[in-house]
Amino acid sequence: MKVNVVRNVLQANDLVADECRKRFRKAGALAVNLISAPGSGKTTLLERTLPALQPEFKSIVIVGDLETTRDADRLEPLAHQVVQINTGMSCHLYANQVAQSLEGLALEAAQFLFIENVGNMVCPGEFDLGENLKVVLYSVPEGDDKVAKYPTIFRVADLVLLTKADLLGTLAFDRERVRQDIARLNANVQILEVSAETGMEQWWAWLRARREEGLAREARCVTEALAET
Repeated sequence: MKVNVVRNVLQANDLVADECRKRFRKAGALAVNLISAPGSGKTTLLERTLPALQPEFKSIVIVGDLETTRDADRLEPLAHQVVQINTGMSCHLYANQVAQSLEGLALEAAQFLFIENVGNMVCPGEFDLGENLKVVLYSVPEGDDKVAKYPTIFRVADLVLLTKADLLGTLAFDRERVRQDIARLNANVQILEVSAETGMEQWWAWLRARREEGLAREARCVTEALAET
């Protein structure tokens, strides 16, 4: 008898992810899964983003790392709540880890939930965490060949952030090559160039727009459900 271990693991993960998704929806929190290689700037992105969304929006952050609480410590003063998940040997977060972390969080008090996944360009793209959106960070210092070499996360991205964009023109980086590689994998995904030094306004506007779209979609669902009764 052949047992497909990978398939079984993914199916079990998806069941828990669906439950997480229901909890996010009930609480009215837009869940954003941030995925990238180590050092692409996920924590720095959140350090700039959390204050920019305030006071209109409160944010909760779940941080995934193999060890330490260093990123969570940086974000704790800026967020409504922060929880650290140390995965030990695992190179990505699982839905059950996210589900367990939700037990101590006041989801109803926040409008955004950011999940800072473990730094990895492969595995996080395959595991659903119940998020509404997958956002991939890809930094200029990583070089312009990584999209073709590590395609998994780009195929599932709802948005690609080209981070440390202030280094364009300083480092050898073929912007057009990257855009073409991404387009071959994910034709409709939007790419935004951001930098902690020169600005992230487009990213903040994108987040606000996605939340408004989510609220409008939820309102339509409620209206349609009432019309059927």
